[in-house]
Amino acid sequence: MVTNCRRIESLDELRRYVSEILCSHYQLQIGAFSMTEKVLVRGNKPCGIFFCLHGPRQVKFTAIWETDQNRILFYGCGGERIQKIQLMEAPTLDSVAA
Repeated sequence: MVTNCRRIESLDELRRYVSEILCSHYQLQIGAFSMTEKVLVRGNKPCGIFFCLHGPRQVKFTAIWETDQNRILFYGCGGERIQKIQLMEAPTLDSVAA
């Protein structure tokens, strides 16, 4: 499992980055597959975003940005963690959950 550091300044940049990492790891064409997301909430307060890249043959690759430790965890189609990215800076979720 690879761990890196990264600076993300907007939610759009976060979405693009997650999509690029998942596509490059599985040798998929960037932008060819749809990605959905869901804001994760704990105690009525947003605490992260769950991303799901819908790949070929109904295969799903996922990532979770969790704000407590400010990192992105990437998972393969079998649920195994494949990469961890520690964010130096990240956008806030307050505007998304409203």
